[in-house]
Order: sequence, then C-alpha cells, then structure tokens
Amino acid sequence: MAAMTPTPAPTTAAPATPYTEGTTAHTGAAPAGPTAKARAPHRSHRPRVWRAAVLLPAGAYFLVPLIASFVFTVHVPGQGVSFEAYTQLLAADGFTESMLLSLGLAAATIALSLLLAVPALVAVRLGSPRLRPVVEVMCMLPLVVPPIALVTGITTVLRWGPEHLSRTPLYQTFLAVQDERFPVVLVLAYTVLALPFVYRSLDAGMRAIDVPTLVEAARSCGASWPYVVLRVLLPNLRASLAGAAFLTLALVLGEFTIASLLGFRPFAVWIVTISGAHARMSVAVSILSLLITWLLLLVLSRAGTNPATVSSAPSTSPTSRKES
Repeated sequence: MAAMTPTPAPTTAAPATPYTEGTTAHTGAAPAGPTAKARAPHRSHRPRVWRAAVLLPAGAYFLVPLIASFVFTVHVPGQGVSFEAYTQLLAADGFTESMLLSLGLAAATIALSLLLAVPALVAVRLGSPRLRPVVEVMCMLPLVVPPIALVTGITTVLRWGPEHLSRTPLYQTFLAVQDERFPVVLVLAYTVLALPFVYRSLDAGMRAIDVPTLVEAARSCGASWPYVVLRVLLPNLRASLAGAAFLTLALVLGEFTIASLLGFRPFAVWIVTISGAHARMSVAVSILSLLITWLLLLVLSRAGTNPATVSSAPSTSPTSRKES
C-alpha cells in the first residue's frame, strides 16, 4: 500500500529575499531612498531656526530697555561716564530701611499665603472635591477686584475701627496693624493679592502627584497629619512652593498702589519718592531691585529642584548578559 501511494513532489521554497535597510517584506512599502535621508537633517534644523526667531526678539525686548537705563545712569552729559548714582545709593536716605521693610513684608506674605493655601487645598483634594470650584473662585476674586477698590475698603475699615471700638481691646489691634515699622495691614492685603498665583502654582503641583495615595500610605504607617503634610506632601510640592514664593516676592517688591494710598513707604514707594529729585539714582535703584529679584529667583529655583542626584542606568556587560 505504501508503494502504491503517490508521494507528492517536493516543492522548492522561494529564495529568501535578503533584508536590506529601507525595505519591508510583504508590505509593498517603498524603500527609503537617499532623498528621505537627506531631509532628516533639514527637519532637525527647523526647531532651531524657529527657536532663534522667537528668543532673539524676546531677548531684545527685555535687554534693550535695561541697557538704555544703565547707560542713562552712568552717562552724564559733559562729564562722560560716572558711577555716582551707584556709589551714593547705599548712603541715600531711606534706602536700607525701605528695602528691609519690603523683604520683611515679602517673607511674611509668603508664609501667610502658603499657610492658608496648602492646608485648604489638601483638605479639598482629600475630603470634599466638590468644593474645589468654590475655593478656586474665592482665590481668583483678587484678579477681578481692582487694587484701588481693595485699598478703599481697607481704608474705610481702618477709619471705622478706632471710632467705634475705642473702649474695647480691639482698639489696640487696629493701631498695631498700622505700625509704620512693620505694617501688618500690608501683609494682609498682599496675601489677598497673591492668592491667585499661589493657588494656581499649588494646584498644578497637586495635580502632578497622587495626593490620596501618598496620604493613605503615610497614614497606614502610623504617621500623624502634621508629619504627612511636612514630610510627605511638601517635599513633593517643592517646585510648586518655590514658584508660588517667587511670584509673591515679585508682587510685594513691585506693589505701589496699596502702600502709597495707606501712607507707608516700602521699596517701591521710596523709588517713586526720590525720582523727582534724583532721577539717575531712582533708575539705578530700579535696576538694582531687578537684579535682586533675579538673584532671589535663582535661589528659589535652586530650592525648588530636587537635591537628590539621578543615578545613571547600569551598563550591561558581556558577563551579565551571559549570566542572564
């Protein structure tokens, strides 16, 4: 039977097409010729061209006024180059006091705004997410209310308090918050103005991390709520805290309307005060304040980066490959 069964003729396999770069078997794709390879470097240069086209006008927009201001402070017509505006700066009346006052107000405003915003956002994130739109609207209201309206309301309250509360302990409180050496009323007003920036920065940071999981893991290990906030959440929000602190610092150092109308003299008000009698000195102080702000920005950005070094990926040696 085996001899009578015809055996099929062996079929010859088609010769395998050798794999060459740019060809795809059984797909019909056209091979990538030298034209496609030649276009790749041209595409890689396009982002550089657009980046330069955007950054160069932006840099000129910021640097040209600064250079012109610096030239105005050092060039005296008929005398040439003179640095008297900078040498007489530290000895100017009120410079040190106003600068220290503004830095103190900025530090107090940063501390108070973060103390209000961080627990509120954590509580909303964990306990009641439905209240998030309400908190967002409340924090964004200072962008709608003009500073002139805010300072008018503050002035009305400060005038009303001593007249109606003169026989109560709150009378001394109204006087204490208006102390010229450190006006607490400015800290309260600046905190309200800084809430939109602080909220946006912290909200973006909390969206980037899984807050419920971190809190649940820390609480399951027996950590208290202060420990969870200080040692678990805040290190993960370091960049957001640094951004909120810098925005608040820039706001306080440059704010003029509220401090001027309330009769106080921080750094911004002092610059405007001396601008009439010492024009070059006022411009020099403005340049110096800008440099100080940039320096503090570098410090805060450095504080916002993670100090832990990123370990490089281990290299695979031939011995490890054989063992695997």
